[in-house]
Amino acid sequence: MKFLDHLEEWLITFLMGAATLIIFAAVVHRYAASAGIPGVQDWLLSLNFSWAQELCIIMFVWMAKFGAAYGVRTGIHVGVDVLINRLEDSMRSKFIIFGLAAGALFTGIVGTLGAHFVWENGAHYAIFTTLGMSVGDVPEGPTTPDLEWPTWIVYSAIPLGSSLMCFRFLQVLVSFIRTGDLPHHDHGHVDGLEEETPPVDVNPYEMDDNLHMRDLKHTMVGDDRRSRNVPTDPDRRKEDLGGQPK
Repeated sequence: MKFLDHLEEWLITFLMGAATLIIFAAVVHRYAASAGIPGVQDWLLSLNFSWAQELCIIMFVWMAKFGAAYGVRTGIHVGVDVLINRLEDSMRSKFIIFGLAAGALFTGIVGTLGAHFVWENGAHYAIFTTLGMSVGDVPEGPTTPDLEWPTWIVYSAIPLGSSLMCFRFLQVLVSFIRTGDLPHHDHGHVDGLEEETPPVDVNPYEMDDNLHMRDLKHTMVGDDRRSRNVPTDPDRRKEDLGGQPK
């Protein structure tokens, strides 16, 4: 099952990269063909990129379905949990389990109905024809306008994406029952960037006077010294600032 750990990332990365290249090539072709470049315009006009828009739409549909499964696995879906978080731990766990089970049931039903729709929309005919079996009165199914692909290939994103989403719901459910943890995504974190704490030479809170705010996290210079009854050096900069007096 290791190949499923990053299945969504691989598919989304491939589809997004391919769609970006196709859109870029189509836009460049459109403007270059209308620029009237001698010797090149005729060749560019002979190229047909009318299928680019339809293919990119199909790619984005597949990205959306598998992106939803990725959201379940990583916990990036938006959830209104204000009331849930106010409940006691035992009751909160029951609601979370119910929510995950309901999500798995819903996506499982969508995946099942989607598979039936794809089967009746041409997959039945295509599979039986490929295997050399008799198709009888089974319809071949419609095709897309530009690419002329069987539409059941496009609609396969529904059963495949929903089934993977159902699997992710069950995966998160089992993990929550075992550990009590839910996947959490830090929206402020950017993958590939290490979080570093910049060095601070001067701490504005380390001022032993009445001109600066006090809080509960930072201690003021002299607070620890007074708690230990340590006499104050005449020149406090030797100890507080770690240097020699100027």
